[in-house]
Amino acid sequence: MRLRLTTISVRLGRPLRPTREFRAGSAAAHCLIRGPLDPRWPQALYALRATALPPQRGCRVGGPGFGLAASLRDAVFMLVLISFVASPAIAQTGRVGGQVKDEAGQPIKGATIKAENPQATPSTFTAVSDDKGRWSMIGLRSGRWTFTCEAPGFQPVSGQAPVATLGTPNPPINFNLQKGAPAAGLGALAGVNAKELQAELDAAEKFYSAGQYDQAIVAYQAIVAKAPTLAVINLQIGNAYRQKKEYDKALAAYQEVLKADANNERAKIAVGMTNLEKGDLKAAELTLLAAAEATTASREVFYNLGEVKFAKGEIDEAAKWYQRATDMDAAWGKPLFKLGLVALNKGDKEGALKYMEKVMSAEPTSGEAAQAKAMIEQLKK
Repeated sequence: MRLRLTTISVRLGRPLRPTREFRAGSAAAHCLIRGPLDPRWPQALYALRATALPPQRGCRVGGPGFGLAASLRDAVFMLVLISFVASPAIAQTGRVGGQVKDEAGQPIKGATIKAENPQATPSTFTAVSDDKGRWSMIGLRSGRWTFTCEAPGFQPVSGQAPVATLGTPNPPINFNLQKGAPAAGLGALAGVNAKELQAELDAAEKFYSAGQYDQAIVAYQAIVAKAPTLAVINLQIGNAYRQKKEYDKALAAYQEVLKADANNERAKIAVGMTNLEKGDLKAAELTLLAAAEATTASREVFYNLGEVKFAKGEIDEAAKWYQRATDMDAAWGKPLFKLGLVALNKGDKEGALKYMEKVMSAEPTSGEAAQAKAMIEQLKK
């Protein structure tokens, strides 16, 4: 991981309980949880001026409207950087798996399961279900991952679940898909061997994890050529181009996802943040504003729109979108932490302290809480 004036910390997961089942039928998939589990998971946070860059990319501190004192910034940076480097859990990985079924309880072959965690390296894994609907992934870092399941002719389902690397094995993550899209594409995977396809996906992701982005792109493109209905793979192709800073090619890849699924929120966010990295703040803002108008807009859309506004120096507007992310999930530390930074930026020391205390109350074992604690200590001196 390359660090360039980037604030890094260790994020520890809250006690959660396993056995999860994600179901379609609502704006947010439901997560059914049973049994004891106490995962602990390291995550790299964004910098004080983060812009949700792809994995293994530094986040620049500073810019329009950034008024945090250098001494405070440096103190927080050193404290959290030490905690990240000292974490032994970073080298550990876990395995997850489950089954994909339709409404009648029949297994679905050829469903694509994608796991994403922007703070992990690698940040994305992809699996394909076999003829019995089974799927599995290995190599995930401990932490909270977003799992999305898609299959031709069915509504996609997405939900979050923690992944542990030590102790009790991770419980199954099962998907129940409802029919929703025309089934014309169902035959596209009929002649594809699921095991071979999974092996090709694993090989492509090994290239990506090793930083061999050219080889990864070629491998992913070969998969899409073999199974065109797996348009979601273009997300990873776009991510690889972003790592290479070939932003126009990244945007073209994300557009391929949107051609197949015009409502794919992950692709919309990726387009917005790629434009931000490219320096086209207007395009980034327009893309995310459009995504935010959707009735199903997620907290990530609001948060990333806040990041764009912050990058533009529109601090009050940034605060508005961070607040909307917080309103959607009051237990999410990131937007609360950013609201604290906004207050500090505006010279509101008391307001900053209150937000930092909220971070510690909402997610006491999170990386944001560790940073908030360090900042509180500095502010009270």
